[in-house]
Amino acid sequence: MEHVTIRANGAAFHVARTGTGRPLLLLHGWPEFWLTWKPVMARLADRYALIAPDLRGFGDSDKPQGSHGGAYGPDQHTDDMLALLDALGVDKAGVVGHDVGGAVMQPLARKAPERIAGLFFFDFVYPGIGPRMAAPDRLNHIWYQSFHQMEMAPALVGANRDSCRTYIGHFLHHWSHRKVAFDDVIEDFADNFFKPGNLAGGFAHYRASHAARVKMMQGEAPALPPITVPTCIRWAEHDPLFPYAWTDRLGETFSNLDLEMFPDVGHFPHREDPDRAAAEITGFFEQINWK
Repeated sequence: MEHVTIRANGAAFHVARTGTGRPLLLLHGWPEFWLTWKPVMARLADRYALIAPDLRGFGDSDKPQGSHGGAYGPDQHTDDMLALLDALGVDKAGVVGHDVGGAVMQPLARKAPERIAGLFFFDFVYPGIGPRMAAPDRLNHIWYQSFHQMEMAPALVGANRDSCRTYIGHFLHHWSHRKVAFDDVIEDFADNFFKPGNLAGGFAHYRASHAARVKMMQGEAPALPPITVPTCIRWAEHDPLFPYAWTDRLGETFSNLDLEMFPDVGHFPHREDPDRAAAEITGFFEQINWK
């Protein structure tokens, strides 16, 4: 595994790289950073050149500017990732993402479809979820999205390392079906999010995405043309945050879609079952001749 710092779009990005072959860009979610992909990267390194950046605000990449971490959402991350690919000399890549990464992949595919060989998603937010996200029986699942927008949130969560570990560990454990998925790296995750700016940097995504999510919950998400880039989605069977039933409208967002359930995992398929995750990723990209 090689770790490099790449300047792009006016910021410094930490990137973990390994492997040889066609490039795959791996985009993490929250509360994650590049390390979440390590098990999958180990299984794909003999087939692909793997590029796992820390998104701006996360890990060892630069943080968004502004009071309390500002607001930095999918459109801004899209510009970052296109500039990062430019800086790395990558004209075209397959993209794999999850959660926040999946939110970034949608504007990325609309802005620069010619740069993307294919899209591979694990669970993420898309417009077709609509008002279901705000249904009364879901409110206890999404409270953190409002909390993360409060100015006091980084100070409270980051009051000390133990409070940070408790908070981040709660989501990694609660959202997993296989509860041991992060046991071997929980201290690394606590150390990462306790670094200066990393809590506020991650919370900036929720601040930036709030208006669009409210529109979605009101059933007023803007109508956008379907994404035509070849797309594979493997949605977790037991995700407590994004139920599998919410996949029913994915065809409205992706016109070239391969959708299947990913069995016996929760919100983090890439950590909970990296063998199957790597096999699914390989199978899709081989099918579209990105090999």
